[in-house]
Amino acid sequence: MIAAPWLWIVFTVLAALGQTVRNAMQRELTQRLGTAGATQIRFIFGFPFAILFLLGVLLVTGTALPRPSLVFWPWLVAGALAQVIATALMLVAMGERSFIVAYCYIKTEPVQVAIFGLIFLGDALSATTIAAIVIATAGVIVMAVRPGAASQASLRPTVVGLISGGMFALSAIGYRGAILSLADSSFLMAATYTLAWGLFAQSAVLTMYLVWRKPAALRAIFDAWRPSALAGFMGATASEFWFLAFALTSAANVRTLGLIEVLFAQLISSYVFRHATTLREKLGVVLVLAGVTMLVLTHA
Repeated sequence: MIAAPWLWIVFTVLAALGQTVRNAMQRELTQRLGTAGATQIRFIFGFPFAILFLLGVLLVTGTALPRPSLVFWPWLVAGALAQVIATALMLVAMGERSFIVAYCYIKTEPVQVAIFGLIFLGDALSATTIAAIVIATAGVIVMAVRPGAASQASLRPTVVGLISGGMFALSAIGYRGAILSLADSSFLMAATYTLAWGLFAQSAVLTMYLVWRKPAALRAIFDAWRPSALAGFMGATASEFWFLAFALTSAANVRTLGLIEVLFAQLISSYVFRHATTLREKLGVVLVLAGVTMLVLTHA
């Protein structure tokens, strides 16, 4: 299956939109389910939808399931575990600062993705792409940094958010490595197959942890199955689009364009959580838009 060169742009925009909605749902469920419980819902309720996606690809395309080599599994495990840790840290950061500020620290991810992608996958970037990453990430930092906010109360969520972004970066590299290892499959099958296995691994690990340490949280998850199922569906759908984009271009390109998620988060922060938008945040939005526009024009 040959994909149009611009298709990754469409997939990334859809992924960013779906992920923003999913994250807002998880943030609301954190107080009810705790960090571990809210982290689990995106995986345990997302996994059945990933299986449905895989069955749909099998039925529509008629292609066989991939036969992964041994290289596939280390990439998959690294991506899956890094994403679990990143998601938990993200919810901690969001619980301690405003939705949009925590989001911005986490979204310093593209710079780290570019570095990790070059080191582990050999994904070299053009000078224009590097400039786009720097400009868009600068916009994120402008939105997040508050003058005089160097107290201990603000430092902890800042550090947690930055580490979360690093773990998301490693997760993106792990998943792209797993997808690329399925070279004999179409990009659609490789992405969907990797997603199904990734969510299975994450669901299994977190379920065992909750049974061992927080059985009450596991019961609470299923008591809240309606909002949890919706969050799981949005998470699986967003992940499907992320993985499709990873199959077509470097993780750095995908995650940089994915910074438009910050703009979606700004809208949710303003209209759902009623947080006022400052002049500094508006300047950050302009820089993010400039960076992602440069990236799109370079690769369209």
